Amino acid sequence: MKSKSSSGGLVYSTEHGRMCPDCRQPLDACICQQSTLPSGDGIVRVSRENKGRGGKTVTVVKGVLRDAAGLSALGKQLKNACGSGGTVKDGCIEIQGDHVATVISTLQKQGFTVKRAGG
Repeated sequence: MKSKSSSGGLVYSTEHGRMCPDCRQPLDACICQQSTLPSGDGIVRVSRENKGRGGKTVTVVKGVLRDAAGLSALGKQLKNACGSGGTVKDGCIEIQGDHVATVISTLQKQGFTVKRAGG
């Protein structure tokens, strides 16, 4: 059986809503999840992949120097521009289908330095 001291003494509270399991602060004030901007050369690379995806083609955007919230917002803009679905995972934006030209033009309009990667 777990003792109260191992759980920080707090068993259950609705005062602050959801709490971070690591720093035991409310999620709004969580200090352990603050992320720094990823480092890189500042060049966004756009490629087309289909390996390991059951033959489905996806457009992959890598190297965007934004935090998680900014990356998901950019992913949403790109999905709307392409009229397609997609996801953001592991610091990459994946758009369903072959939309390399559309993604490159959209990113260049937003001021990014973009290169086409792969074949």
